[in-house]
Amino acid sequence: MKKTVLLALFLLSAFVYPQQKSLRIISLNGAVTEIICELGFQQNIIATDVTSTYPSSLKVKNLGHVRNLSVESVVALKPDLVLGTEKDINPTLANNLKAAGIKTIFYKQEFSVSGTKQLIAEIAKTLNHKDYAFLQHKIDQEISKAKELTVKPKVLFIYARGAGTLMVAGKNTPMEKIIGLSGGINAITAFENFKPLTPEALLAANPDYILFFSSGMESLGGIDGVLKIDGIEKTKAGKLKNIIAMDGTLLSGFGPRLGEAIVALNTLLRENGK
Repeated sequence: MKKTVLLALFLLSAFVYPQQKSLRIISLNGAVTEIICELGFQQNIIATDVTSTYPSSLKVKNLGHVRNLSVESVVALKPDLVLGTEKDINPTLANNLKAAGIKTIFYKQEFSVSGTKQLIAEIAKTLNHKDYAFLQHKIDQEISKAKELTVKPKVLFIYARGAGTLMVAGKNTPMEKIIGLSGGINAITAFENFKPLTPEALLAANPDYILFFSSGMESLGGIDGVLKIDGIEKTKAGKLKNIIAMDGTLLSGFGPRLGEAIVALNTLLRENGK
């Protein structure tokens, strides 16, 4: 009887899960890639976009920026699934992929704790994987380590690609959300999305902290290069050299490491405030 039951379970698992074991997945978003890997499907990923830099153990074809993808480059890899987020995908590419008979799912990504948990649940459902609650709990466990700040500092995020490309994050951006979750206040309230940095905007914002992606600060030559930006030296952050940087994928991804990102930025704000 016992052997019969075990055989039945084996046959059932072989019937239900073979397609998951052999799935060929292309992920076109860093957070989506991280979730797929955390759910145990890293070996199924055959290609990613340029934002998929974590985990470092993932060594697959990089298709570049999602906005520049051609349907031919995707179809050539013969994927079973193409996954990404609505905010990243080019509608024309999405339609062409579907017309080519490739199953494509582009999730709505909300930049919040609940939105990240929902994204985890939706991707797990797509992969027919029911054991995903541990990822959601992990986010809560990490967030509980963050400390409340006595005074909420104003934080200005600057996206930099060398001194020639400097953009600041306004309202309704992932950067505004992560700053708020970490105990700070976004220094820009006059506009939404990203706009070019100006000395006037710096003075008007007068942030307590200036935040960069690590790669962005490096492109400027480190803190010394940042302090050479016109107007920086006149801000509170510039005078106190409260210039901080974090890994871009971690800071803005809103993936399964969201709790880790919140604690890391919260810690930097507290340590630099001493």
